[in-house]
Amino acid sequence: MPVKNLYSMSDEAIAAELGGRIEQLRLEADITQESIAEELGITTKTYRAVIKGRGKFATLIGILRVLGQLELVNRFIPETPFSPMALLELQGRQRQRASGAGGRKKDPHAEEDLGW
Repeated sequence: MPVKNLYSMSDEAIAAELGGRIEQLRLEADITQESIAEELGITTKTYRAVIKGRGKFATLIGILRVLGQLELVNRFIPETPFSPMALLELQGRQRQRASGAGGRKKDPHAEEDLGW
């Protein structure tokens, strides 16, 4: 499968792409939509919504569980530990929120306050 430029795709297109990949896993496992839906306690309509990119995240995880593909979650968003320096700065405190400073870009047209 060719690598797609995800940044050129809409969020909806990416969700549908993921759904299509899950549907391919289901077909390769030779499991019917009905059996997955029954095992999860959902309707086939709900299953089809998920593979079209319009379902709940928890349902998507359930489908991966039924397909025996939960390890894909770790590949989808791998766990990233704090750096040793960040751990020292936290000193046992769990970080609750981000400062937002890392994601903001300075406005090159904004005037700097010189404190005069």
